[in-house]
Amino acid sequence: MAKKEISRYAEAGVDIDKGNAFVDNIKPIVASTFRPGVLTGIGGFGGLFALGSGKFQDPVLVSSTDGVGTKLKIAEMCNKHDTIGIDLVAMCVNDIIVCGAHPLFFLDYFATGGLDVGVATDVVKGIAKGCEIAKCSLIGGETAEMPGLYQAGDYDIAGFVVGICERDKLIDGSEISVGDKLIGLASSGVHSNGYSLVRKICFEEMGLSVNDNIEEFGCTLGEELLRPTRIYSETLLNLVKNFKVKGLVHITGGGIIDNIPRVLPNGCKAVINKKGWDVLPVFEFLQKNGKISSYEMCRTFNCGIGMVVVVDAKQVDDCMQQLIALGETPYLIGEIDAMKKKDTMAVEVDCG
Repeated sequence: MAKKEISRYAEAGVDIDKGNAFVDNIKPIVASTFRPGVLTGIGGFGGLFALGSGKFQDPVLVSSTDGVGTKLKIAEMCNKHDTIGIDLVAMCVNDIIVCGAHPLFFLDYFATGGLDVGVATDVVKGIAKGCEIAKCSLIGGETAEMPGLYQAGDYDIAGFVVGICERDKLIDGSEISVGDKLIGLASSGVHSNGYSLVRKICFEEMGLSVNDNIEEFGCTLGEELLRPTRIYSETLLNLVKNFKVKGLVHITGGGIIDNIPRVLPNGCKAVINKKGWDVLPVFEFLQKNGKISSYEMCRTFNCGIGMVVVVDAKQVDDCMQQLIALGETPYLIGEIDAMKKKDTMAVEVDCG
């Protein structure tokens, strides 16, 4: 029996055989996300997706790429890696849904110092689950072993999504006007922003463990911090079928203060009443124990609002009713007003 040759590359920390085994491991997971239009399975040099003919008259492709930041450290500390992929899909898909785009396909990038097939497979399971929720296909990705660049046990992930929309149905905020109302959709928790500050407060300053039960949360700290980011695509695609949605805002890095101005036309500002929604216990916990000002809370975290919908005042009640029927928890959180000479910001928040 021939002796298996020792791989010098594996000695250096990159195991090609392990990488191939990982690809074989995830093929059925990836295939479960395929929707009409997928032309290839994983393993090729590129993923193919056919747009089809006749479905769109004047289609525009909409794309986004993102990661999940240091929330990855929470997954590592909890040794739970099967939901972080949902966050990855959410961060990308929520960014294209604000344009009114239907997600088509998703690709991921997984980088690590040394491939742990079990961990990587769990990550892909989460990505597949996120794609299932968003109704898009995972058609490819890249796995990179980079010993020396990443510490043992560390990994990073990034995602890329492509969606499609009719040109005349793109949502860009240009029709927003004074008097329009802002509806906030509840978040599930911290989502995927602000975790560097979260970790500093909880672990460095308070000395907590992910296994500590927190009375206010009704669960462990790790369980609360690993709650997956909400994916709003199906809700919002249903909403825009029946209502004229003038603007959509994904409340991500920068919070309410930095994100809402991204869709406002010149001369308009958003007036937000923070008392208009239920601030989740996790944010009250962080603000109190981290001694964070209300302004910084609104600029760092979503504070309980993951997406904002801008509609005409005459449609707000009907929109709220449909959102409730779709399983959302909507709040009337503010309105659009005219900018005045004294205004220095396009968002005015009554932080309470």
